[in-house]
Amino acid sequence: MAGGITDTGELYSPYVGLIYMFNLIVGTGALTMPKAFATAGWLVSLILIMFLGFMSYMTTTFVMEAMAAANAQLRWKRMEKHKEDDDDDSSSGVSDSDVLLPDSYERSETRPILSVQRRGAPNIFEITERVEMGQMASMFFNKVGVNLFYFCIIIYLYGDLAIYAAAVPVSLMQVTCVSSNNSYSVEDGSKYNDTAKCWGPIRRIDAYRIYLAAFTVLLGPFTFFNVQKTKYLQIVTSLMRWIAFVIMIIFALIRIAKGHGEGQPPLAQLSGIRNLFGVCVYSFMCQHSLPSLITPISKKKHVNKLVLLDYILILGFYVLLSFTAIYCFLNGTLMDMYTLNFTNGQIVPYAFLRYFLGLFPVFTISTNFPIIAVTLRNNWKTLFHREGGTYPWVVDRIFFPIITLIPPLLVAFCTHDLESLVGITGAYAGNGIQYIIPAFLAYCSRKDTQLVFGTGTINQHLSPFRHTFWIGFVLLWGLFCFLFVTANIILSETQL
Repeated sequence: MAGGITDTGELYSPYVGLIYMFNLIVGTGALTMPKAFATAGWLVSLILIMFLGFMSYMTTTFVMEAMAAANAQLRWKRMEKHKEDDDDDSSSGVSDSDVLLPDSYERSETRPILSVQRRGAPNIFEITERVEMGQMASMFFNKVGVNLFYFCIIIYLYGDLAIYAAAVPVSLMQVTCVSSNNSYSVEDGSKYNDTAKCWGPIRRIDAYRIYLAAFTVLLGPFTFFNVQKTKYLQIVTSLMRWIAFVIMIIFALIRIAKGHGEGQPPLAQLSGIRNLFGVCVYSFMCQHSLPSLITPISKKKHVNKLVLLDYILILGFYVLLSFTAIYCFLNGTLMDMYTLNFTNGQIVPYAFLRYFLGLFPVFTISTNFPIIAVTLRNNWKTLFHREGGTYPWVVDRIFFPIITLIPPLLVAFCTHDLESLVGITGAYAGNGIQYIIPAFLAYCSRKDTQLVFGTGTINQHLSPFRHTFWIGFVLLWGLFCFLFVTANIILSETQL
């Protein structure tokens, strides 16, 4: 493959990159957030989501800084190799008297690394090569750190794909399968058994697996190509995403304005914080896919500001969506997937809009699945890569995509318990991906950059949170979250 282990792909503008990031972050978590807000209380939810959004933005800048440092080191290694090749060529054609002259030796061997950087490559930290998180871990971590990284990233990405592979068929099954009276009650939150009939002799579980097979056939092939293959699909579904959020917010506001709002959310309810934390962490997750999203951006001068703008937009949507939901619906009637609250004809009188909102999770998740799958595939390729080696075509184009697809599809075939899948994936592996790994990448890449280029070198993509205090703060927060979630799970199991 040209250009390294993974292809950078076709370049796109910063605003297209902003759309990609919005699509990646706003996924399943956004649809589960209203219920989490209702159970934790509006004040606690507002404070926590703002804080977790800030933490996620901070670690996003850590990852971009490490990407720039990795690009600089790769560029420096090539410069050193070219210099050695030039020295070999020149030494084969010089006379003995030339060899005795010390001037050229002193210039090549005693010149500081920093001066070489300034003379030869003023933009040495420019992000032009896509360096996946696995390759960055190999560059900056020791062997134990690399193994722990892959353990964490593989669990998270496989869990993510399993959630997506199960959520789409579940949404389709809920919308298309009807009970004997052709409706189901949003108010009482009634659920049907998997063995209940869907269409004639077809059971609901059979319909789920039919949809899972269709999902595999339609989206699985994207794993065999680059993420840029979905560029126009991403743009179209981004518009759908904005439309769906606006529709839900407008109908909730109309109901509240007419005096039909039933929600009376508490100020704070500590028992709901654990679930809220997991939902918020999952809702801001994007760090694992930043190399695929940031590297193809054509102009990266103001990339930190664009990412901040993206986070502000996303935070505004989350808050507006959740607050209109918790004041529109009673706490007990909010569904796990908020869109299902709008399938009631009394709330949304137009059948087309009811189906559109009911199927909105399908649009959201289907556009994220190829990006996550390609990221996992590229990390597998990086894990087994050896310097100077190349993969056979069958291994590169067939084997790696297959081992990416089969495990999550098998999990989705065996279970569609989204609550368990999201809980296990987000609470532990998600904590590592969003907090622990970015903090260590920033710390280790800074140390390596100083060793290689000197203390006076400035990384143009250095995080605004450059003080070591912020790295320690993120690590302590990640440890606290791990202990908090574990303690809550143990206490919950003990009470049961």
